[in-house]
Amino acid sequence: MTISEFKIHFKKELSNLYSASESAFLFSVFVEKLIGFDQFQQRRFSHQELLSDDEKELQKITAELKTGKPYQHILGETEFYGMTFFVNENVLIPRPETEELLEIAIDTIQSSFSEQKDLKILDIGTGSGVIPLVLKKHFPDADVSSIDFSEAALETARRNAVFHELDVRFMYGDYLNFKLTENYDVIISNPPYIGIEEEVEIEDSVKGFEPQMALFSPTSDALIFYRKIAEDSKKNLNGNGLLFLEINQKLGSETLELYSFFSEAHLVKDLSGNDRFITGKR
Repeated sequence: MTISEFKIHFKKELSNLYSASESAFLFSVFVEKLIGFDQFQQRRFSHQELLSDDEKELQKITAELKTGKPYQHILGETEFYGMTFFVNENVLIPRPETEELLEIAIDTIQSSFSEQKDLKILDIGTGSGVIPLVLKKHFPDADVSSIDFSEAALETARRNAVFHELDVRFMYGDYLNFKLTENYDVIISNPPYIGIEEEVEIEDSVKGFEPQMALFSPTSDALIFYRKIAEDSKKNLNGNGLLFLEINQKLGSETLELYSFFSEAHLVKDLSGNDRFITGKR
């Protein structure tokens, strides 16, 4: 089968899950990963016969995609904030909203602290490590720590840290029962914020392939992590320290109220116009 013939087959097999443009994108991604042809080469050599092993691998990939498995998990990696990160079933696939959170955080940190070499930054809910590693890349002299309750997630985060040659201290612990012993200049988090009652609204492709503990609040209180972060901020966030949170868009005002003791606290919309972030200053 030629590249162009398989592309037609690929599009037909995935027509119930993906639009024509989406399947074309996915096909291009996997052919480049597998064969090494970029989009131009794929067009130029579209009538080239696929090697038997490559065709078998593309058939396997097609079958996996038909189950709803995220293409990033099949690839084993994703692009985020201009960096490549390893991902798997043990971590959430980072979303564009979290890139927005980091843009806000980086800009605010740069404008708020004239000296960044002594900064102490805490990330709560490591996942694949995208938040602490992006921050460490932009603030190489900062002391960056991160905590997660999943050893499997931390293993992935450490792998990403080694790949990018970035020094972040990863801590294992149940944050809801974890006592912070240090003070920080910056606390940042994208914790589990989907309420249990909202589970029916989440796509099966997300619920079936991404870790539940990273998606859903562990109790009926969707704000339980934000309450703990607020309490810790009173004791462990330095004066003039900064807070950055990704939140449930349905609970913007309720979440903001938890940080009314800050000298400044703002509810910030994402690029889609949803209440998505809270920024604060002690």
